Amino acid sequence: MINVAIMGFGTIGSGVYEVIKHNNEAIKAEIWDDIRVKKILDLKDFKGQEVESLIVHDFNEILNDKEIDIVVETMGGVSLAYEFVKAVLKSGKHAVTSNKALVAARGTELIQVAKENNVNFMFEASVGGGIPVIRTLAKAYAGEKIREITGILNGTTNYILTKMDEDGETFEQALTQAQKLGYAERNPEADVEGFDACRKIAILASLATGKEVDFEEIYTEGISKIEKIDFAYAKLFHGSLKLFGSMKVEKSRLYAYVCPMMITDRHLLYMVRGVYNGIMIEGNMLGKSMLYGSGAGKLPTASAVVADIIASARHKNKNVPMGWGSEKAKVEDIKESTHQYFVRFSGNDTALIEKCKKDFGEVKVLQLEGEDEFAILTGTMKEDDFKQIVEKIPETIKFIRAIL
Repeated sequence: MINVAIMGFGTIGSGVYEVIKHNNEAIKAEIWDDIRVKKILDLKDFKGQEVESLIVHDFNEILNDKEIDIVVETMGGVSLAYEFVKAVLKSGKHAVTSNKALVAARGTELIQVAKENNVNFMFEASVGGGIPVIRTLAKAYAGEKIREITGILNGTTNYILTKMDEDGETFEQALTQAQKLGYAERNPEADVEGFDACRKIAILASLATGKEVDFEEIYTEGISKIEKIDFAYAKLFHGSLKLFGSMKVEKSRLYAYVCPMMITDRHLLYMVRGVYNGIMIEGNMLGKSMLYGSGAGKLPTASAVVADIIASARHKNKNVPMGWGSEKAKVEDIKESTHQYFVRFSGNDTALIEKCKKDFGEVKVLQLEGEDEFAILTGTMKEDDFKQIVEKIPETIKFIRAIL
């Protein structure tokens, strides 16, 4: 019998219970053993519900229960989750989490603690919901030198941008709709300002490089300043806008950032719509591949948690290396990266257009009928050089990085 405890019985925690309950026979076929949820840690009592007899309010009831083999953390937050997971690992129990904030902030240490105690710390559900990207990077692509990972890593922002693109809604209208449907929190800052995607790309970059990538060193820009008119310009070249989390390794230098990107319909991630996630991975031998699926949601995320439970049960007495060491990676400043740029300027003055052509070199000029402004698409430029030019043009409205 494999005994599991769940810490936090909210959306994801209850989803884990549901997956174990409904897919018990399939799980048993994978691990050749019965699996059951023995205890659930939560502040609520869940009176009258089938889990009522499993509820405990004291973490020590889980920590000191020698029959519990695997502990699932779905509480959220960092401080308390970190204390509990660390204690669980030190006690000789495996730990599984869906908590990207915990993994991004404390993943390096918890992986090491698990190794020292011959148990496992697994976090498949922390990135991409039900998309198996963690296991793909750590296992399936273990022999690859990863050159790039670029992903639509946040379903909330992708839903908002899709509504703006396809239905012509403003950012505020699309956000309100996302909140009504439960895709966005009442306080959507973590999603719309890119913080959620930042933590996720930090986790993927750590796995790809084998080093600790500090999410606080990653340039992060959200979508709150994107306007309807930006999509009108994008449509002129069959394009759209997406919030990308990206990491690239070029000449042994690591670049990582989160920002809106203007892309054409030729890009692999162009067709990722609504709340779905898509992750493009490029290896030196593999070339490019793409993972696509439900990036969030109760059951897709819970399914990924259960996959980690199965993996832990299969390696009950063995630590499985994650390929993520304690050495810290240096993330290059965004000003050292190179991009193409979409830039909007106020007015339609011919002299200003000619000045842009002169200052930026070869550019493509974009104009919308009836608008007292124009835009340009630059060639590939170093960000530092680009900003030095654009800051000297007072008519600049905004710029967005582009992949064209």
